[in-house]
Amino acid sequence: MTLMVRDEADVIGPMLSHHLDQGIDKIIVTDNGSIDGTLEILRGFSDRGLIDLREDPVHRKQQHSVVTTMARDAFLLYEADWVLNADADEFWMPVDRALTLRQALELHPKSLRSFVVPVVDMIGPPAASGSGLQRLIYRDLRTNDSLNKIGLHSHSTPDTVHIGVPDIEIAQGNHFVSLEGRGVEPPNALIEVLHFPWRSWDQFERKVRSAGLGYESNPDLNPSPNHHGMQEYRRYKLGSLQSFYILRHPTAEEFAVGLGDGTFVAEETVARTQESPVPDVALDPDLLAAARLLGPVIAATETECKRMLTVEQEETRSFATSYHETAVHARTLEEKQTALEETLRALKGQYRAHVARLEAELAAYRQRRAVRWIDGIRARRRSTR
Repeated sequence: MTLMVRDEADVIGPMLSHHLDQGIDKIIVTDNGSIDGTLEILRGFSDRGLIDLREDPVHRKQQHSVVTTMARDAFLLYEADWVLNADADEFWMPVDRALTLRQALELHPKSLRSFVVPVVDMIGPPAASGSGLQRLIYRDLRTNDSLNKIGLHSHSTPDTVHIGVPDIEIAQGNHFVSLEGRGVEPPNALIEVLHFPWRSWDQFERKVRSAGLGYESNPDLNPSPNHHGMQEYRRYKLGSLQSFYILRHPTAEEFAVGLGDGTFVAEETVARTQESPVPDVALDPDLLAAARLLGPVIAATETECKRMLTVEQEETRSFATSYHETAVHARTLEEKQTALEETLRALKGQYRAHVARLEAELAAYRQRRAVRWIDGIRARRRSTR
């Protein structure tokens, strides 16, 4: 497993312990300049020979190059059969909990080359701080339409497992690899990822701020304006991020309804096996109530702004298309006019040359007539004599 982390002290210990318990042979970890105690936790694992620890303190969102190097080293240094490129808030496990992750992977033929693993977002009540592993105990199965209403584009993107090869490329974000899959996973060894992206307000705010500053400091990266990290960073700078953080966590009433209709499903695998290093601290009730009241208004306003922006962009594209078509037509007319002017100049030149020839012929003709007239006079004179 490869892992690039920054300031994940609230979850990195349980995450590493979980995957070591699940039979991962080696975890290659690159710490990206953590200042919250994450590096000290990692050094504890490294001192016991449990992980290959590396340090890269540069904050320029260089995830693609760092993770690609680790994924290649998984094969070159450790002869890995399978490589999992994970994030600190992900807990990988087989769907059949009777198996370990290692046992499930051993049932996958390497001829698959790579395969996609679904990522399940975990949800529960919000908190001011805390790891939340015993609080976030529900699978979030809300529809994308319902997520859109609370400021989320969709659920998390699936991850990809791949065989160890020396020339693998890992895309920014860890979700896609350069090795195309061939075949279907064995149905008795399916794997999934339980994802804990919003463990607390403190953790979420820090993560959004760090990611946004990282993208700003690296002009070579050009994420889509719809990229979830860039959306969250815009909200952070506008001061509305906390409302969106609270809004995406259902109320007790919404959980009660969702557990009945299957929108939320209890999932306590991580809660039962891993302790939360940082105890939960509840949000201020007044802040929570205000966010519950104002959050939908803020989300609806943002949605309307996006709609208006989309309309404006469509109108701009339409105008640009019309302008382009007009410009092309104008250039065509200009080219035709230029061609006509060149033809006219050529005709004028031919006309002048033709007139010059006619004038020369007329002058010669007149000269010949004058000569004949003089010769006639001279002849008459001679005959008179």
